[in-house]
Amino acid sequence: MRRALPSATVSLSLALGAVAPGAPAAPPAGRSLLLATALQERPGETQKVWVFFRDKGTDAAAARAGAQAALTPRARARRALRGDTRDVTFEDLPLLRAYADSVAARVTRVRHEVPWVNAMSVEATADQVAAVEALPFVDRVDLVRGYRARREEDLFGRTKGAGAADAPPAEAPGDHCKRTCVVSPGTPSPSPTTAPALDYGPAVGQLNQIDVPAVHQMGLHGEGVIVAVFDAGFDTLAHEAFASMSIADRHDFVNGDDDVGNGSDKGEGSHGTETLSVLGGFSPGHLIGPAFNATFLLAKTEDTTSETPVEEDNWAAAAEWAEARGADVISSSLGYLTFDPGFKSYTFADMDGRTAISTRAADLAAARGVVVVNSAGNEGPNAQHNTLGAPADGRLVLAIGAVTAAGQRASFSSVGPTADGRTKPDVAAQGVSVVVATPGAPRSYTTSSGTSFSCPLTAGVVALVVQARPSATVSQVEDAVRSTASQAARPDNLLGWGIVDAARAVQAIAR
Repeated sequence: MRRALPSATVSLSLALGAVAPGAPAAPPAGRSLLLATALQERPGETQKVWVFFRDKGTDAAAARAGAQAALTPRARARRALRGDTRDVTFEDLPLLRAYADSVAARVTRVRHEVPWVNAMSVEATADQVAAVEALPFVDRVDLVRGYRARREEDLFGRTKGAGAADAPPAEAPGDHCKRTCVVSPGTPSPSPTTAPALDYGPAVGQLNQIDVPAVHQMGLHGEGVIVAVFDAGFDTLAHEAFASMSIADRHDFVNGDDDVGNGSDKGEGSHGTETLSVLGGFSPGHLIGPAFNATFLLAKTEDTTSETPVEEDNWAAAAEWAEARGADVISSSLGYLTFDPGFKSYTFADMDGRTAISTRAADLAAARGVVVVNSAGNEGPNAQHNTLGAPADGRLVLAIGAVTAAGQRASFSSVGPTADGRTKPDVAAQGVSVVVATPGAPRSYTTSSGTSFSCPLTAGVVALVVQARPSATVSQVEDAVRSTASQAARPDNLLGWGIVDAARAVQAIAR
């Protein structure tokens, strides 16, 4: 549904992250109970907080122009082709500069500006929070909530693959985009330039299970599709599997720069290196990803140096960034639900498709034509409630469970339903002993387990469907993936509609 842009004052009061029904009123007025508790329990510490604004100013024309300017031509073309939200809406309008600058002058550090939720995230002391709350244009201040999970790699041992960890292959410096990085959605798929039979090596099983080779033989490898990958960092220059990968842009939302690899700053790239290789790696005889010829946007969103929960403002900011740069698909292997002591976060009851800010950002991206694919989580079953992690609970998000190579549900795979009763996960792919590029070993391969790896396999399939049917809406793509999966006739809250079938999904949408 399209939303008309207000012609006069652009004003909206948002109610995100509200305190659960029945909780005491937040003291003082406008301050959430979670934030009040955090300030009381950890006095003197700097807190990470959201500052929500009452409006976006009164100059609608200027705001609209700013929002249009923030979108690349590729993003505008994708919205027009397959978005439910095609025009600039209130959510797209930039924060009023005067508001953001006033807040910035009163806090320790600005983390992110997120127009989609009309807020900015900052680090502030109790006194600074009080000063921000006193500003007349501030609607409320809330804690940046987070979530944390067991690392998938801790669940299963790794098996080192063959290959010497010698020097990385030579590459051109900088952005090694060796194919067309900016391509309009709907560009016809090119004819295959290589023989239809590819040597998948040890990765053949994880692709055969979801019928990817059949789609590759159709001449579809992800050409013309832009996939954004959110993770903890990526060492794309240090492994042969990425030697020919097209990367259009990178950004580190943890440290605020464009270096998404390993370095002296926060964030370690092994997990992202593995997930990216599963989706788009290309090393014949060792590992080939479903969408190896797609173009990629890489976003570092997780700080692996800390044992505190991951803050979802990084995820929300990355979603806006990727959408504005023309992403067709988001692959996110970051879903969390096990909390560290002393941190206030989401619970299973908040997995309702409307509470978590990352979930709301994911659905906003989807409304603009981006197919969002997210790990369901690795918390296993619970007889009393779901074990999902945001944003897998999103109404427009494909939540991905995990199965073994034999097609049995992995014991760690998170389950639904959502708190509001919807079936989750949506579909599944192999998530046990998945072949990945070995981080730090340029010509070596290993195996890893978790929904972190069933997610990129599925995201690769989604990219192939988008390539084959570029004008299909997000709902049509997701319905095609679900309706052709292995248990589509009897979906459940363990594996959703079942194991993905790439060939059937590609053919399910009429040309």
